[in-house]
Amino acid sequence: MPIPKPSTFSIVAVDRETGEIGCGVQSKFLSVGAAVPWVRAGVGAIATQAFCNTTYGPKGLDLLATGIGPDEVMRALVDSDDDREDRQVGIVGRFGRSSTFTGNRCIG
Repeated sequence: MPIPKPSTFSIVAVDRETGEIGCGVQSKFLSVGAAVPWVRAGVGAIATQAFCNTTYGPKGLDLLATGIGPDEVMRALVDSDDDREDRQVGIVGRFGRSSTFTGNRCIG
């Protein structure tokens, strides 16, 4: 059995009972924690990976904080990004609604 290629894996989650929100990531890349996970208490979490667009975190959390849902936030982020087909993103809002996006040029 071949050894799988090293990859990045991430998760965004919310516990609707306690209100806890978090993001976890593991990767072959050193210091990935400085680029992938974005979390704001009472708002939500965002993980941006593949060719990370680190503006997705702050911009997305600001939009979530206004009450916009994860699907609308995702559209706002990727629609304005010329390199969106190289991105992979997961968003979860404080009420547990979520959205994901994987660009067509991401590695399978």
